[in-house]
Formats: sequence, structure tokens, C-alpha cells
Amino acid sequence: MRRDHEIDYHIHGEEMQCVEIELDPQETVVAESGSFMFMDEGVQMATVFGDGSDRAQGFFGKVMTAGKRLLTGESLFMTTYTNTAYGKQRVTFAAPYAGKIVALDLSQLDGKIICQKDAFLCAAKGVEVGIEFQRKLGTGLFGGEGFIMQKLEGDGMAFLHAGGYILQRELAVGETLRVDTGCIVAFTHRIDYDIQFVKGIRNMVFGGEGLFFAVLRGPGTVWLQSLPVSRLAARILQYGAGPRKEEGSILGGLGNLLDGH
Repeated sequence: MRRDHEIDYHIHGEEMQCVEIELDPQETVVAESGSFMFMDEGVQMATVFGDGSDRAQGFFGKVMTAGKRLLTGESLFMTTYTNTAYGKQRVTFAAPYAGKIVALDLSQLDGKIICQKDAFLCAAKGVEVGIEFQRKLGTGLFGGEGFIMQKLEGDGMAFLHAGGYILQRELAVGETLRVDTGCIVAFTHRIDYDIQFVKGIRNMVFGGEGLFFAVLRGPGTVWLQSLPVSRLAARILQYGAGPRKEEGSILGGLGNLLDGH
């Protein structure tokens, strides 16, 4: 028997995805503010303090839950969507930028997932959205995600979103994967997360990949994104501010004038 609500779902789209959640009567899904797209008439929306999991006991417990969410850069409040009708009803949530939505059944993943701070999209009611502190100083300082990551616990469905394409890797005991720090989406709780210096002075200075790798060591499952939103934003700023790249044109600045830029 599951403790969290059981929900059905369907993910629509390829690059700009949305997830449609099907709710039986009195079933509830919890989502981050700003992710809502549309819903059927029989779905009732409500704003709750904290993560809506109802695991926190008393007012102080709810304040602590909300405070943890604030540490991860999220809002103090979340939104619940409950089917108050007699038949099945649907509500749909959209990812905030181009990429993929990942559906995770926490009951099949030992009940716990660690993910980057802005990856969570929505989940069945009962899934606890908390924080995970990085115990290693170097990982917290240079790991790309800081000392605090999000933690999802429960036995229901949870949905993450990330940029570009999502790769899932299964790591055996002791197997190691070195990853760009911004490309980590999530990993199961038995994965050991650390950082490693890039070897070689030329690689560090001229490689353009930073000074550190994230090192993930099995056993467990890792989800990686091909296009972190920070990388996309940096590239947009690069083209939007300052001189325009000429892309090999022999006309240079004259070419900009001729094509209207």
C-alpha cells in the first residue's frame, strides 16, 4: 500500500514538454508556483504553506518545512490541485524552459531522490520536498549546486524538469562518472557526490570547462541534462550584449549594417 496519493500521467511534447496528471476523486497533486498550465472544471486549486505533504506536525513543523524550501530558493508556498468531482479530472503542468520532463516513481527508487534546486515540477500529494546538505566542504563550495540541494522523499510519483536532453545512467558499485557540475539533474541517495580538480595546467587555464568536475560514484542511478539553463542563459547574454559575432563574414561591421543589425 502506498502512503502517497497514486496518480496517472501522460507527458506531451518533445522539446517543450508538459505533463498531464489524471486524478481520481479526492486525489491531489502538488506543484511549484508558476508551473500550472490548465485544468478541468472539477479540480480545486489551493495554496498551502510548505510542501503540502502533511508530514510536519503542528505550526512549528510547518514553519520549519517552509523555511527549508526558502533555503533552496523556492517559495514558502506550494499549490495543490484536488479532484473534487465524482469522475476523473485532469490538470496539466508545463516546464519553464526547453528541455525534458522526467517521471520518477519514488517507490522504485528506495523512496528518496537528490536533485538540483530548481528541478522539481510537481508530485503526488504526500511526497516530501525538503533539503539535502552537502557534508563535504569542497563539494559545497565548488560542486556547482552549493551546500544545499533538494530532496524528494516518499513512495509516490514525482516529476522533474531539466534543459536539453536527459540521460539516465546506472552506476555499479564503485563505478565513477565525471560530470560537468551544471549537468547534474538528480541521483539516488546511495550515490556518492564529490568534486575533483581538472588535471593539467593547460586544461585548467585554457580548457574552458572550469577547474572542477563533479564526481559521481555508484551504486545508483544518475540523471544528467545536456543543456543546463545557466549555460543557455550565459550564451544568450553573450550574443545579446556587446559586439555581435561576425561568424566568419569578411564584411565585418559593414555586414551588420547591410543585414539590419
